[in-house]
Amino acid sequence: MKHIILCLLGLAISMAALSQTVRGYELERDMPVFLDQLKKELTYPMAWGNSPVKEFSEWRIQARSTVFDAMLAPPPPASDYQMEVLAEEQRGSYCARKIRFNLSAYSRVDAYVLIPHGKGPFPAVVLLHDHGGHYSIGKEKMIRPFDVPPAVLKDADEWAKQCYGGQYVGDNLAAHGYVVISIDAIFWGERGRKEGIDGDKHTMVAGHFQMLGRCWSAFINYEDIYTTNFLASLPEVDSSRIACMGFSMGGYRSWMLAALSDKIKVGAAVCWMVNTDCQLSWKYGRENGGFANTLPGLRRYLDYPHIASIACPKPMFFLNGKYDKLFPPEGVNAAFNTMHQVWKSQHADHQLKTEIWDMPHDCGIKVQESVLQFLDKWL
Repeated sequence: MKHIILCLLGLAISMAALSQTVRGYELERDMPVFLDQLKKELTYPMAWGNSPVKEFSEWRIQARSTVFDAMLAPPPPASDYQMEVLAEEQRGSYCARKIRFNLSAYSRVDAYVLIPHGKGPFPAVVLLHDHGGHYSIGKEKMIRPFDVPPAVLKDADEWAKQCYGGQYVGDNLAAHGYVVISIDAIFWGERGRKEGIDGDKHTMVAGHFQMLGRCWSAFINYEDIYTTNFLASLPEVDSSRIACMGFSMGGYRSWMLAALSDKIKVGAAVCWMVNTDCQLSWKYGRENGGFANTLPGLRRYLDYPHIASIACPKPMFFLNGKYDKLFPPEGVNAAFNTMHQVWKSQHADHQLKTEIWDMPHDCGIKVQESVLQFLDKWL
């Protein structure tokens, strides 16, 4: 009898344990229910300080190689830019050009370039447009368009008012003596879908790229590097004084570009920095950029601030908003602290500026002025 009671008790305990593990589902809020276990396994072995490599210059080479490995195969670079000027407009102290050039062996793209009047060569800035779930325009978010249908100009002006305080970042920089360039990322503006705009299709686009052994997000990063190389080739540009700047997804693109290109000497990223522990959490949910900033398997080795730290000891400016719903200050501060430890280790912490302002997800006039002052200081 005693044996039977013990067996029944054991069965009850087993059933109770089973009832705790069998839920009838494995996903909640579009995340695996074992999210916390997965995050505990992220040890970031290639991060500076975790890596067995103790020579910083060597670490930068290995860490950058790790990122490129996760970016999969690149588009072949263009053998000849074959640039042509499509249209030109005088804007006070600078000239606006709409140009076309071979960005890669696959793509010939349109771009806006602003060139100050006077004797060059000038310092220059690669401007990287945002995501915003707004795909009808890309480069036009950063530089006021011309020689376009009225609907495009109206779209761009409205977006500038919504996200940039009514001021175009590129035009403001050009008025202060910088050559600036901006192109569309694949899926935005003139590089969108033949079938028309459908934001839900970006997952299909990303999936098709990966089925072909490539990565859509990485193509954007590779093309930002190629854009920088093209900009450096222009006679009006001082190739030793090139910076990059962007807001939101453009901020992500900016610090990625600063980390991956030696031609970039200074970088500014507005409203895109966080760590994975916060970005993917039950408390805060997830960042919604999705596949536009996802590189396959990279989180096994490096988190976002570790990748950005490959830019060290370059002067870098990271600015986020206290009320930004996409990037909670808890994760932003943690990422900032990680980066400061790296810059401090190289006696360059004075070249890393990190701030959180009392603002939402925004790149208004005061933000742009602060970025301009940072660029003026270092370029």
